[in-house]
Amino acid sequence: MTTSLISHPADQSPGNLFSQQEANRKASRRLVAGFIIFIAWLGFGGDIIWYLATRNSEGPGTPSGVHIFPGLGLLLTILAGGMAWWGYNFGATSLIKATGAREIISPETDQERQLVNVVDEMAVASGSKRPRIWIVSDNAPNAFATGVHAGDAHLAVTQGLLDTLNREELQAVVGHEMGHIANLDVRLMTLLTALVGIVALVHNNAFRVMRFGGSGGRSRSRSSSRSGGAMGALIIVLLVVWVVSWLLAPLVTRYMAMKVGRSREFLADAMSAQFTRNPAALAQALEKIGASTIQPKMIPKSSAQLCIADPYHSVWGEREGRFADLMATHPPIVERVRRLRAMAYQNAGVSDNLQSPLSMSDA
Repeated sequence: MTTSLISHPADQSPGNLFSQQEANRKASRRLVAGFIIFIAWLGFGGDIIWYLATRNSEGPGTPSGVHIFPGLGLLLTILAGGMAWWGYNFGATSLIKATGAREIISPETDQERQLVNVVDEMAVASGSKRPRIWIVSDNAPNAFATGVHAGDAHLAVTQGLLDTLNREELQAVVGHEMGHIANLDVRLMTLLTALVGIVALVHNNAFRVMRFGGSGGRSRSRSSSRSGGAMGALIIVLLVVWVVSWLLAPLVTRYMAMKVGRSREFLADAMSAQFTRNPAALAQALEKIGASTIQPKMIPKSSAQLCIADPYHSVWGEREGRFADLMATHPPIVERVRRLRAMAYQNAGVSDNLQSPLSMSDA
């Protein structure tokens, strides 16, 4: 009798795969909708506070005019919609370009030919279209996949990964990334990465404007205090909630990205074990990647959750618990290796009549 951990790769039937894909499609739609709604609240919430603060402020010595037109809300909603559209259509290529990667069209070296050959094998094993292949000129060993459209995914590996791993280990890493592509994890993670960057950009610019525009707050505070009573209390509550929303926006989106990334790494590991029939190879690859002390120079920190392992070796990366979930982009390598070793031990006793997707494709 096998445990759910060991039997998990074999459970990745077409029906389960399609269910996972549909779940990720729904999660992607909810993510974009939630992003637009949240940004809209930041805009329209500011308009509501502005309106309530000015509706009773007219009088001698006070600024004339009540804020009625919701310009801030409309502006930020349009901006959020445009950014979400941009992230959906161009987020993948922008992430690739941010690393300075070069695409492999016609492999020229033995390493490039081996990489292309391994990607072709794993594309067949996963039943997915072959992704575009990129090499990042970085000595830190790592790999990641990105893309929004199923037929236009990207798979990138660093030069350090090619120099560090043997063929079986490279195949296992590519199998892991193909698992993300087959599950449509890359769509969700690409959107999350793009939106995290967008929220951070909006957050920083907004607080820069608030800081420079703070000198006019004195006259408004004196006039708004005249409203008094329940209306004044409501303005204060809304203002506090609004400011807190601005403060927490980058943290919330970053937490979402990390939480989603950590929950999907185990599944991609299991799918790599299924595609290659060699979970020990991925365990060895993860140990080598985790043991590297080379700091990446080309992979942005905002894209760390896309990589197969944390390229910056966060101190929280090897810890467990809720706070570690908040701080780390990946589950502990030690735990991932333990699960893969358990799969390898189980597979050693499995009858040869259980074919892997790769062996079936060769038949």
